[in-house]
Amino acid sequence: TGLVGKAIEAVVGRQNVPESQERWIYLSSKDADLTNFESTKAVFEKHQPTHVIHLAAKVGGLFKNLKYKVEMYKDNVDINNNVMECCRIYKVQKLVSCLSTCIFPDKTTFPIDETMLHNGAPHSSNEGYAYAKRMIDVLNRCYKDEYGCNFTSVIPTNIYGPCDNYHLEDSHVVPGLIHKFYNAQKSGQDMTVMGTGKPLRQFIYSEDLAELMIWVLREYHSPEPI
Repeated sequence: TGLVGKAIEAVVGRQNVPESQERWIYLSSKDADLTNFESTKAVFEKHQPTHVIHLAAKVGGLFKNLKYKVEMYKDNVDINNNVMECCRIYKVQKLVSCLSTCIFPDKTTFPIDETMLHNGAPHSSNEGYAYAKRMIDVLNRCYKDEYGCNFTSVIPTNIYGPCDNYHLEDSHVVPGLIHKFYNAQKSGQDMTVMGTGKPLRQFIYSEDLAELMIWVLREYHSPEPI
């Protein structure tokens, strides 16, 4: 039900694939506590999925990542471990997980690509979240080697689009700026964007990412991230 999940639902809806070929089920945090193994197992038992797109995560902007490093690490590791192990137990044919651009090394050369993911430490501001997400990539290969599982991942850049989180304290940059500009317009005050203006950022529209993830689910069969 989040940013990327809603985008996938919109793209799938436009594709009009017959339900006899693909039946999509969209879940939210209300359906299971994925930090709990038994709760995760129960939702797999209920739906018996053949393919899984794993979007669940404890996420936040800069301030949340700085303030709750331990929780960002522990909760995301629990979520990822439980989802991946249940995919193995229930013999899921394909698992596609969504990683994050912030997991790349802080000190690196540009342009960066997926092969450079583990070439250094992530930025210290979000190291709890970043290391938890990196472990999905490691486990994709481990599950492939030990159990023959078809698990892979996508590493998008900064995502924006409909159904985003516009909270001023824990949103990402685009929705955060939209909210601030809205408040400035509403109050008639000037709006100042913090920073020097020199850093470069890349962004991807959520429905463009959704199209890529659906393609990966159907056509891409390597544990190496894309």
